[in-house]
Amino acid sequence: MDYANYYDFLRDRAQTSVLQVYDWELKSAEVLAEFDHVIEAPNWSKDGRALYYNANGKIYRFDLAQKTERPVATGEADTCNNDHVLSPDGKAIAVSSGRGGDFMSRIYTVDLATGQSSLVTPQPHSYLHGWSPDGKTLAFCGAREHGGALAWDVYTVPAAGGQELRLTTAEGLDDGPEYSPDGKYIWFNSARTGLMQVWRMKADGGEQTQMTFDEGMNAWFPHLSPDGERLVYLAYHRGDLQPGEHLPDKQVELRTIPVGGGEEKTLLKLFGGQGSINVNSWAPNSRQFAFVSYVAGR
Repeated sequence: MDYANYYDFLRDRAQTSVLQVYDWELKSAEVLAEFDHVIEAPNWSKDGRALYYNANGKIYRFDLAQKTERPVATGEADTCNNDHVLSPDGKAIAVSSGRGGDFMSRIYTVDLATGQSSLVTPQPHSYLHGWSPDGKTLAFCGAREHGGALAWDVYTVPAAGGQELRLTTAEGLDDGPEYSPDGKYIWFNSARTGLMQVWRMKADGGEQTQMTFDEGMNAWFPHLSPDGERLVYLAYHRGDLQPGEHLPDKQVELRTIPVGGGEEKTLLKLFGGQGSINVNSWAPNSRQFAFVSYVAGR
């Protein structure tokens, strides 16, 4: 890719972004808005009134009633990517971002009332995906040196900053860690079998269990509804990319399985992938979730 950084790539992509909401009971999606640039990874606010997403290195708040957006102040975190999560009380957002133009993703928490940011992970290559229900711990994918090479694994860290705890050690990429609503489990995706699949483990890293098994698909980013009864994840067709890749501009599917495991079902098909549903986007009512699809050209 002949770009200095991913943000230049996003800026120059000739894309229309389509912000949508899927209704579980109606089994259909509704278009909320279209944008002539790339937006990614919506989060649904805890009060149900807004969506938060990233675009061009910034975070935006989209008012669902007014269908308008405004930028969110994020302090030192000035090049936000598509890995960001709201706090359980809705008063803060944790973002993955570069700083000062270095484009090396670190994790920050940001007070939504003041815009003040606090650095959580001084080490780069840190990509946030989960915030524990009690508000005390963040779960993230991090690249850290082990045995003389970088290994991508699931870690947790206190939300206020502190010592990181490595939870996975399997060969290959482990990514997308997200807490269950009761805080007992972390769901994630892992390429340890040779394909990317959805896995689940206890919050302390124990009992790592494979949950999806379709050998024709690579499964990414599992997201549980707030009531813990529903799950959605992103699935790529096996021949479209390598197991450790999650690329944009692919024909992909949003899928579900029972939270206890079972048959994998397709909810809908779309053109997208990277940016469509990287982080939890469920509404507080556990009936709807938000996602982004894309249309080539403007």
